Amino acid sequence: MESFYKDKVVLVTGGSGSIGREIVKKLLEVNPKAVRILDNNETALFDLEEELNCEKIRTFIGDVRDKNRLKRAFENVDIIFHAAALKHVPLCEYNPFDAVKTNVIGTQNVLDAALDKNVEKVIMVSTDKAVNPVNVMGATKLLAERLTVSANYYRGNKRTTFSCVRFGNVLNSRGSVVPTFKKQIQKGGPVTITDPRMSRFIMYIPDAAKLILKAGQIAQGKEIFILKMPAVNIVDLANVMIKELAPEYGHDPEKIEIKITGKRVGEKMYEELMTADEALCAVDEGKLFILNSKKGSSLDNRFEYTSDSVEKLSKDQLKPIVQNILCPNF
Repeated sequence: MESFYKDKVVLVTGGSGSIGREIVKKLLEVNPKAVRILDNNETALFDLEEELNCEKIRTFIGDVRDKNRLKRAFENVDIIFHAAALKHVPLCEYNPFDAVKTNVIGTQNVLDAALDKNVEKVIMVSTDKAVNPVNVMGATKLLAERLTVSANYYRGNKRTTFSCVRFGNVLNSRGSVVPTFKKQIQKGGPVTITDPRMSRFIMYIPDAAKLILKAGQIAQGKEIFILKMPAVNIVDLANVMIKELAPEYGHDPEKIEIKITGKRVGEKMYEELMTADEALCAVDEGKLFILNSKKGSSLDNRFEYTSDSVEKLSKDQLKPIVQNILCPNF
């Protein structure tokens, strides 16, 4: 991987977010010429700049809704990781056109600007919520995937190739369930669960970023890379977090209540990473499934990849994961 990224100029949109900043950190380990970080969050950019303290990074204040800003930022860029998005399901439900502006129009702006500047590769970071979407966020990310893959068909004589990476919930990312549970446990509860039957795919932030970089290395255009990951029952995660974290905050685990609040608008009971139709054009590549690979397909339409159909992590398996969350180096 180092030989691929060596001396390249890489740009990360949404680079100060949970995934974006980890992509930046992993990139700095593989000796690029420069890493450009584009985000509309000035404070987060400043904090990241202070944290990394590296002469190879360049911070750009800008928004993917502004195509002219993107064109200037994309000058002489080799690879783009497009991680900027509105990601919170309820917020997107109540602000639907803002989700469209960022996730759909913003993605098209990235694709257009990359073509105009003859960028080598664009990798769009997607989500399991784009599969059979039932909410605004998932629908906009599905459109973003389709726009990205379709850009390969009208690029003309430009060298730019376009691919996607799709994965589930990233543990301890900003606004996700883990930091929410941590805050609730710290206050002594209650810990709120929308539905005890709910399950999700989970992944560590560093693992997600590493596989995104791998996808950037091997992408040839049109692929959707689906990162393999374990699934968990959310109520089991809550129970283990209460048991492990409550004593750290001076609380008795037995006295912290789990409160069922009911499924929120736009929420699924379980997540899907691949549809049955997509399985017909998927290849199993160890840590990844690859859709639209030039190798053809190695799966059939009986294959299901949902957080409901796969085996869930047990509470014993969740325990070291939660302990890692306690670790300051996590």
